[in-house]
Amino acid sequence: MESGAGKHWTEEEVKALLSVWSEKNIRKQLHGTLRNKGIFIYIAKRLQELGVCRDWKQCRAKYKNLKYEYRTVKYAHNSGDVTKTMKFFHDLDSILRYEPVTQLAAEENGRCSATEAQLNTSPTTDSTQ
Repeated sequence: MESGAGKHWTEEEVKALLSVWSEKNIRKQLHGTLRNKGIFIYIAKRLQELGVCRDWKQCRAKYKNLKYEYRTVKYAHNSGDVTKTMKFFHDLDSILRYEPVTQLAAEENGRCSATEAQLNTSPTTDSTQ
């Protein structure tokens, strides 16, 4: 299967990503974590188990794009424009509904409060994070 950066995600691949993303431990680790390469390596491995061949960079890019599109539609709906829609909006709404708008859970000194030790579900961590 191709894994080039320009290859579009199929509906089945997006559904698989959403199913992994919806897991409580994944959501918890992604929330507020700035250095999240290890999480996306784990997500890519989980997707491979589901038959989706995507690398961690593609998973992170798709995650960011879906989140951006969701927030754009959500803002439009909150502003009264219900004509703006997106596929998987309801799935994303159930995943992102309880996240605060600000994604930076930073300590006072500006560093992220999440540590590599919190990636306990990932059997391998990358020291180049």
